[in-house]
Amino acid sequence: MANVVVIGAGMGGMACAARLASKGHAVTVLEHNETWGGKLGVVSHDGHVFDTGPSLLTLPAVYRDLFLKTGGALEDSIELVDLETAFRYQFADGTVLKMPGVGIGRCAEAIGDALGGESALQWREFMRRAAKMWAVTRKPFLESELHGMKSLVSMSWRIGDLRTISPTKTLREMAQHYISDPRLLTLVDRYATYTGSDPRRAPAALATVPYVEQMFGAYHVSGGLRELGRALYQRAIDLGVTFEFSSTVENIATEPKVSGVTLVGGRFVSADIVVANADASLVYGSLISATAQQQTKPARTALAKSTPSLSGFSILVAANGKTPDFEHHNVFFPQNYDAEFESVFGYTSKAKPVADPTIYICSPSDSKMTPDGKESWFLLVNAPRHDAAGGMDWNQPGLKENYADQILQTLAARGVDVTNRITWQAASSPADLERNTMAPGGSIYGTSSNGMRSAFLRPENVTKIPNLYLVGGSSHPGGGLPLVGMSAEIVANHIGRA
Repeated sequence: MANVVVIGAGMGGMACAARLASKGHAVTVLEHNETWGGKLGVVSHDGHVFDTGPSLLTLPAVYRDLFLKTGGALEDSIELVDLETAFRYQFADGTVLKMPGVGIGRCAEAIGDALGGESALQWREFMRRAAKMWAVTRKPFLESELHGMKSLVSMSWRIGDLRTISPTKTLREMAQHYISDPRLLTLVDRYATYTGSDPRRAPAALATVPYVEQMFGAYHVSGGLRELGRALYQRAIDLGVTFEFSSTVENIATEPKVSGVTLVGGRFVSADIVVANADASLVYGSLISATAQQQTKPARTALAKSTPSLSGFSILVAANGKTPDFEHHNVFFPQNYDAEFESVFGYTSKAKPVADPTIYICSPSDSKMTPDGKESWFLLVNAPRHDAAGGMDWNQPGLKENYADQILQTLAARGVDVTNRITWQAASSPADLERNTMAPGGSIYGTSSNGMRSAFLRPENVTKIPNLYLVGGSSHPGGGLPLVGMSAEIVANHIGRA
C-alpha cells in the first residue's frame, strides 16, 4: 500500500482520500486553510447559518456510492431533503415559473402552465435529446479518464453518438432548435453558468445539466450543504486519514519521481503518490519544477487556451419576517442576459460588474439554518474574476459595498425589497474568494466550458508526471458536487490499478 499526500481538503480531495484509505493506503491531507471544505463554506451569525458555496445537491447517487464503498450509507450520516419546488424563476416580464423538484413530465407541465403556447411540448422534446446526450456521455466522458481529443476521436466511428452530442453546436444553438419562447431560452442559458460558462460558447452537451436536475431530483441537506462536507470529513477520519490544517504546500518534489511535498516554512512531507485537489493552473504554474513543467507542456498549453470560469459576488442577508411567494431557490432574470455575459467575460471591452445581473437567492426553510420568523439569504450574482494586473480589480476601495447596495436596489426594482428588514449583511467578492480558496481570480470552476473543445482542454486527472494526480473542479470532469465526486472516483480507481 502507498503513502499518499492529498493537497487540499475540498470535496474532491476528501472524497479521494476516503476512497484511498478504504483501500488500505496511508493518506495525509494537507490544507492551506484552518478547516476542511474548500469552496463548500459556511458562515454563522446570531442563529443564522449560510452556505457560501454550493447550495443545491443533484445526482446524490455519486455520494451514495462513495459512502457505501467506504463504510456505510449516506443517509446514516446526513438527512437528504427532496424539494417539492426546485426553483422559483421570475423573468423580466414578471412571469413566474415554479419548477418542480423532480420529474421531467411535471417540469414540462409547469412550464406549459406558466409560459403557455408550445413550451411544454418543446421542453419534452429538448429533454428527450438531453437524455440521449446523457446516455452517450455519462460513461466515456464523465465517469472515465480523459485523454484529450483522443477521447472524442475514439468514439468518432460511432457517427450516431457524435450526432447526438452535436460537438459543433453551442448550448444556445441547440436550445433554439427546439424552443421558441425567449423566456424558456433564458432558462436554458442559465444552466451554462452551472459550469461557469457562456451559453453562446458552451457546448450543446450541457443540455444534460437540466436533464440530470429534473430526472434525478434537486435536494437540500438538512442543516445546509456544509453538512455533506462534515459527513465526508468524518468518514475520512474514521478511515484513518490524517488532516493537517494551516499547511500550505510550496512545492511538489517530482524528480526523479514524486517523493513528497515541501510546505511553506521548509518542512518536507514524504509521499509515494501526490493527489492535488488544488487549481490545476496553480499546480502546473508554481508547484512543480521547471523540468516537470516541460513534461506537462501540452497540459499547460491546453490550460492557456481555455477561458477561466466566471466568478461570483455574494451577499449574506439576515432579515426579519418572511418574503411572500418565496421558495428555497429563487432566480430573478434580467432584461438582457447577453449583456451579463459580455460584462463577465469582457470579450470586447474590459470585464466589469454586471449592471443588471441575474440574481439568485437561496432562502432555506430549514430550522437549523434560519430562526423562526426570519430569513437567511445567500444571494449570488455572476461576476468577472479578480484580475488586479489588468482586468477587473475587486479590491478597489468601496467597490464591494457599493455593488452590494446596487444589487439589493436591483432586487427591490424587481419586486422584492428587503432593505428595511435586514438585521445583518456581509458581502464577498471574487477577490475574497481567491484569498479564501486559492482559486486564481476567484474562478469558481477553474476553466469554463466555453468553446467546442473545452471538455478536452480540461486538465486530465492522471498527469504526465508519474504518481501525480489532479482531482477536483479544475480538472476532469469539472466543477460542482457531483462532478468532483466523480473526479475522486476516477483518481482512486487509477491508483488502485497502478
